[in-house]
Amino acid sequence: MDLVLTTLNARYTHASLGLRCLRANLGVVRERSIIREFTISQRPVDIVEALLAESPKVIGIGVYIWNTRESLEVVRLLSQLAPEVKLVLGGPEVSFELAGSEWLELADHVITGEGEVAFAKLAQSLLEGVEVPAQIIPGALPDVKTMVLPYGEYSEEDLAHRVVYFEASRGCPFSCEFCLSSLDEKVRNFPLEAVLAALARLLDRGAKLFKFIDRTFNLSPKVSHALLDFFLERQTLGLFVHFEVVPDRFPEALRSRIERFSPGALQLEVGIQTFDAETAKRISRPQDNAVIEANLRWLSSTGAHVHADLIVGLPGEDAASFGRGFDRLVATGPAEVQVGILKRLKGTPIIRHDAEYAVVWSHEPPYEILSNRLIPFAQMQRLKRFARVWDLISNRGHFTNSVSLLWSRSGSPFTSVLHFSEWLNTRASLGGVALARLAELFLQYLVEQGHDRDATGLQLAKDFSRPGQHVPVVLQPWVKTVNAELKKSLPARQARHAG
Repeated sequence: MDLVLTTLNARYTHASLGLRCLRANLGVVRERSIIREFTISQRPVDIVEALLAESPKVIGIGVYIWNTRESLEVVRLLSQLAPEVKLVLGGPEVSFELAGSEWLELADHVITGEGEVAFAKLAQSLLEGVEVPAQIIPGALPDVKTMVLPYGEYSEEDLAHRVVYFEASRGCPFSCEFCLSSLDEKVRNFPLEAVLAALARLLDRGAKLFKFIDRTFNLSPKVSHALLDFFLERQTLGLFVHFEVVPDRFPEALRSRIERFSPGALQLEVGIQTFDAETAKRISRPQDNAVIEANLRWLSSTGAHVHADLIVGLPGEDAASFGRGFDRLVATGPAEVQVGILKRLKGTPIIRHDAEYAVVWSHEPPYEILSNRLIPFAQMQRLKRFARVWDLISNRGHFTNSVSLLWSRSGSPFTSVLHFSEWLNTRASLGGVALARLAELFLQYLVEQGHDRDATGLQLAKDFSRPGQHVPVVLQPWVKTVNAELKKSLPARQARHAG
């Protein structure tokens, strides 16, 4: 193929919507193009071999925060091995702060911002042999009313084995300083009829996993109602739909629709980020915390899987303030609380606080905060371990019945998990602890904290009693008791056939 569009995804189940948007809008040169996707676990030299096997004239590469290191090595190899091939880069990681970067030394062209319009023009010129003098090309905003929607670019294999990324709108009305969406000009909605028609075609082709990347799904009642109604009318076994929602906008009409979804079919990502009012104001994120808490409690009572986000290291928030916010969020009952570490995304205005708060950032992707005036390096490292351990014992769903034992006496999930994470860090590698070993250490810790061994072991055994789950050796003494309790809870006919 003359034109190869490529990127390195974080894992195979991810599929690049950006590449598909570009190809769908290539116009007359679309048939001369192909999409080739890889993952960051693959060797750059193998990726380059596969790309050059297509004998391309132009290669377009999407560069993101999760693939920066690997993409740079791919670009280095391509520039060495095939200098005659035109390299065009795009994506958030090359859209800002380019001055003096190695990207400019290696790439023929860089398109900044949204690329559908600019890339189509550039690709046509390059394939026709027309010299394009500009190296950095600003991406013109495409007209979402006339854009070709990209969903026909998903293959049958994509629909069978990967998440379908979808967008009903672009842009964000808010100005949160840590987020790239704060740089967007406005919210632009794709034509609703075209969106619904595209979704219907995907469902007809067998798609079941949909992840909407819209920043503010519930901003427009007309759009959110139409999309929820669409999926409610088509609920089937295995259907899963993910939306990112604004936490303080859940009027009754929206609530009534959410309540009608089958348990587990709907996942709602709720960006809280901080419960500290002054911090929220400082980063241009106005929010009504009382309303948010009430909405979260209601959402957690529905069948929706609620994923709530909180950030460590925001300017002006110390560890104690973060901890209070964490406890406050956990109390609302979401299925997951994702603890993120503040990142310095290129182009975002969060750096305006650097001098006042003595912020030190990592220069390596994903550009996490290392320390600031309120959270010194050693304490920031402890908080990062806290985030890792919370993910291991809570978000991954292995210890559903027993995780709350950690704070059953102190009343503070933050303090208790922080203490456990420091204890665990001296006994295991947090980056690679096996689940069976984690269960063993979890039991040991709880018993050391004064919990009854048999009662605690029984709770842990219940966590591993789901069908198909391997029970760690340390929990085997309590398995028979769990099975007996389960058998008693079953109807008589089922109990006769239970193990």
